[in-house]
Amino acid sequence: MKAIQLKEYGGPEVLNKIEVDKPVPKGHEVLIEVHAVGVNYADTARREGQYVVPTPLPFIPGAEIAGVVIEVGEKVTKIKPGTRIVSLIESGGYSEFALSDEFSVILLPDNVDFHQAVALPLQGLSAYHVLKTMGRLEAGETVLVHAAAGGVGTIAVQLAKLFGAGKVIATASSAEKLDLAKNMGADILIDYTKDGWEKDVLEATNGKGVDVALEMAGGDVFHKTLKCLAAFGRIVVFGNASGEQVEFNPALLMRRNQSVIGFFLPQIMRKPDLLLPSIQELFTYVAEGKLKLIIGGVYPLEEAANVHTILQSRQTKGKLILEVKK
Repeated sequence: MKAIQLKEYGGPEVLNKIEVDKPVPKGHEVLIEVHAVGVNYADTARREGQYVVPTPLPFIPGAEIAGVVIEVGEKVTKIKPGTRIVSLIESGGYSEFALSDEFSVILLPDNVDFHQAVALPLQGLSAYHVLKTMGRLEAGETVLVHAAAGGVGTIAVQLAKLFGAGKVIATASSAEKLDLAKNMGADILIDYTKDGWEKDVLEATNGKGVDVALEMAGGDVFHKTLKCLAAFGRIVVFGNASGEQVEFNPALLMRRNQSVIGFFLPQIMRKPDLLLPSIQELFTYVAEGKLKLIIGGVYPLEEAANVHTILQSRQTKGKLILEVKK
C-alpha cells in the first residue's frame, strides 16, 4: 500500500511517499480502508520531533482517519466489514489502510460524509473539552478564542455559544478570518497582529477580563492573554504553535484566583465516559445543523508535505484534509 513516512525529523521535505505491506488486524484490531485523513498541528510537531510524547522513527503520521472497515481481528464482535467509521489512532493515518483498536472506532451517522467526519474528532473533541471539561465554562461567561478561523477555533466559537457563553471574543490575523469567526457566532472581533490587542479585549469586557481563554500559540500571546484574564478566570493551554517557551511566575495567579490549565486530548481518549458521550453530542450537533464544519482544503495524499507547509503558514481557515480514496 502507499503511505507517507518520515525517517528523520525536519521540515515538510522529510515526508516521503513509500510502499509498505498492508497491515493485518489481530485481536481487537480492525483494518480500515482510509478515505480521508485530518491534518493537524500535532502532525507537524511529530514531524519536527517536538510532540508532547516521543515520536519513534521511522514514523507514518496521521491520527484522525475516516473510512470503511474491511477486515477485523479474531476478537472483534461488534464491528463488521463494510461499516463506515471515523477513528483516532496513535499513528499510521497517512496511508491507504490503517489499523485501529475497535474501542477507538466511532460509527458514522448516515448523513455525515467522510470529509465532515474527519474534520470533527480532534478539533471538535479538543474544543469541547477545553471549554467544558477543563475550562468549566458556565452560562453567561465570556470566552476568548484565539486563532478563531482555524480548525479548533471555528468549532470552539460555535460550541461556546451552544454551551451558553454570554460573549465570545475571537482573535485572528486578517479581516477575512475575522469575518469567518463572525459568521460562526463571535460577538467581538480582534486582530491579534496589532500591538495592544489585549487592551481591546479588556475594553470589550469593560475592564473585567475574560472568564475562559483558549490558548495554543505560546510565547508572547500567552503573557498577553494572562493580562486580560478575569478574576477566577481560566486559561486552557492546548498547544504551542509558536514553538516559543513560556516562563511565568505562578504566584501571579494568586491575587485574582486565576488558573492556567493544560489539555492533552489523548488523556480524554483514555476515559470512555468522557470521550463517547462528547463525540456523540458533537455528531448530533452536526446532524441537526447546529455545528458547521469548515473545510479549508482537500488534497491528495501525495501532497502531504505541501499541506504541512500550508498549515504552518498560518494562512488557512478551517480543516485541511488529505483524501486517500474518493
